[in-house]
Amino acid sequence: MSGWDEGAVYFSDQPQFPEAGDAATVSPHAVLTKFKEFIRNFEIEQNCFPYREALIDNPKRLLVHLEDLLAFDSDLPSLIRSAPADYLPVFEKAAGEVLAGLKMREANEGGEMEEPLPKDVQILLTSREDPVSMRLLGAQYISKLVKISGISIAASRVKAKATYVFLVCKNCKKTREVPCRPGLGGAIVPRSCDNIPQPGEEPCPLDPWMVVPDRSQYVDQQTLKLQENPEDVPTGELPRNMLLSVDRHLVQTIVPGTRLTVMGIYSIFQASSSSNSHKGAVAIRQPYIRVVGLEDTNEASSRGPANFTPDEEEEFKKFGDSQDVYANICTKIAPSIFGHEDVKRAVACLLFGGSRKSLPDGVKLRGDINVLLLGDPSTAKSQFLKFVEKTAPIAVYTSGKGSSAAGLTASVIRDSSTREFYLEGGAMVLADGGVVCIDEFDKMRPEDRVAIHEAMEQQTISIAKAGITTVLNSRTSVLAAANPPSGRYDDLKTAQDNIDLQTTILSRFDLIFIVKDIRKYSQDREIASHIIRVHASAEKFSGENTDAKEDNWLKRYIQYCRARCHPRLSKAAAEILQQKYVTIRMDMKRRAHETGEAAPIPITVRQLEAIIRLSESLAKMRLSHEATEDDVGKAFKLFDTSTMDAARSGINQQINITGEMANEIKQAETQIKRRMGIGARLSERRLIEDLARMGMNDSMVRRALLIMHQRGEVEYQRERRSIVRKA
Repeated sequence: MSGWDEGAVYFSDQPQFPEAGDAATVSPHAVLTKFKEFIRNFEIEQNCFPYREALIDNPKRLLVHLEDLLAFDSDLPSLIRSAPADYLPVFEKAAGEVLAGLKMREANEGGEMEEPLPKDVQILLTSREDPVSMRLLGAQYISKLVKISGISIAASRVKAKATYVFLVCKNCKKTREVPCRPGLGGAIVPRSCDNIPQPGEEPCPLDPWMVVPDRSQYVDQQTLKLQENPEDVPTGELPRNMLLSVDRHLVQTIVPGTRLTVMGIYSIFQASSSSNSHKGAVAIRQPYIRVVGLEDTNEASSRGPANFTPDEEEEFKKFGDSQDVYANICTKIAPSIFGHEDVKRAVACLLFGGSRKSLPDGVKLRGDINVLLLGDPSTAKSQFLKFVEKTAPIAVYTSGKGSSAAGLTASVIRDSSTREFYLEGGAMVLADGGVVCIDEFDKMRPEDRVAIHEAMEQQTISIAKAGITTVLNSRTSVLAAANPPSGRYDDLKTAQDNIDLQTTILSRFDLIFIVKDIRKYSQDREIASHIIRVHASAEKFSGENTDAKEDNWLKRYIQYCRARCHPRLSKAAAEILQQKYVTIRMDMKRRAHETGEAAPIPITVRQLEAIIRLSESLAKMRLSHEATEDDVGKAFKLFDTSTMDAARSGINQQINITGEMANEIKQAETQIKRRMGIGARLSERRLIEDLARMGMNDSMVRRALLIMHQRGEVEYQRERRSIVRKA
């Protein structure tokens, strides 16, 4: 190329006669040149050209950071932000030309070498600015570049969208191509044909053009529905959603339930045959966003910035290296609740979670910890749930009565305009990578409770409804709170009667706590003084914002640990765990032989995995990459005070029956059988009074009744008020 311009030939981009007042607007040619310069010449360091290399690696699309564009030329980003629909095609044309210039000459059919033709390149934009709230998007943003974030709740099928429509005149067979507006806009077909008729030829009529679909040009297009993040919705309001239109290489990259950050052009379209209310309103258009850049916010960076400042990282590492991190974190969990140390430890483990593992054969093992709190009213179960909802990076709170199977997993909905079915993810899908808090777990209908079995162990939700067969991710921890069937925990009943949930669901909970309201003088005094102190000092605290900062700090620390740390068991810890598990199984077997009935909470391999997950979460709190013997010991202690304790609880454990007691119970049984014929009904109180007159002990009669009930000889009716003798 040297010596090309040697004859002193100069050229200039400026037009020859600039029009008056045109200095402010930039000519498209100048912008095109600037864009080409940017792609060719932008360098991060010496001789490193990221965009040029990216274009050669992937000639289909190019991801451009607006910050880089700003560093290169301060006018370009403002042009793109203010009129993206005008300048993005120019940018794509520039990228295509640069790509053609970077390639070698190719041989054509005749064997001559010629320059390659510019190909289509899709430009995707991204920037580090904060997203705008969906509620603030108004008329002032129309045809500007906006950035919003949310959860995709539905994705349509892929359709073909024409970019150029090929037209033929009915009369004179003249052809022409008309460009289509991008996004959801259509093409504007001219009314008349510009053919000049020859003498004796009849002129072309009005509207002569016919569309030839086969010869038009198309790109893929898909529409998505984006809903606000649950934490951004004001209390008591319904979440808003926004229509997104994606095209070319962005189609089919998003599944429902994914958290997204979207850069796009806020545009409007005329809704086709919209509802009758808008029939008369000619000028009303519906907004949608034409996507020009998508970012998947994965579970680590799902909330706010995942990029931690160096100061924060230093602080977190310092905290992780300090002594008794575990105790420190437990004091930060629900500080307004008195006591319940073990529950707080369990909630801490649930928030940090274990490590998810993928095995070579494609099996995935869950790392999330599920906890069930079961017990008396007013033992702060719902307060724990509310605290977790505030603290966990992603959380969804539902109540058992108010949620159906479809609302928890996913529902299939028919789109009103296209009449086709699409999927909408429920609570378990929206909380992917977080925690689902389910209150009043025992009040759920059994068929709805079955729906979350798969989500709790396999961490997926499979759906086969209305011609849609798919699998959605729901990698969530479940924190559930329930009451025993009679409302309070009854020590006279067996553990089975008290818990009253199926074994299948119980074995999916890693930790099961039985929270009792024990009446003890010293403890009651302390609880009363604590509650009065909380109520009295509530005003002072609301003045200072220390608490909010603490909450936020804990949330950030949890986020940091979950993103940066994935611990594994050490060898020594694994051996200890193996021995302990085998001894537990032997104990359970022995106990089953002695009492003659199965344990209410089964101890299975799932419980072994639960202890592994607890050990990993304890290691994660310290930011350690290895779970030690000490972690296994703590996890084991926690497991013992919760699940094992629940398995041992109930009537069989409390009574060590002596020979005399056994005799008395036998006598009471004989008297009851004498007093009641088969099929007879009697009130429990009257029966006990009658036998007490005969000199029998009340509690012995009650125990005899319980034992007969377990054998199925008597049946309680009318909320245990009356007894019926069965054959």
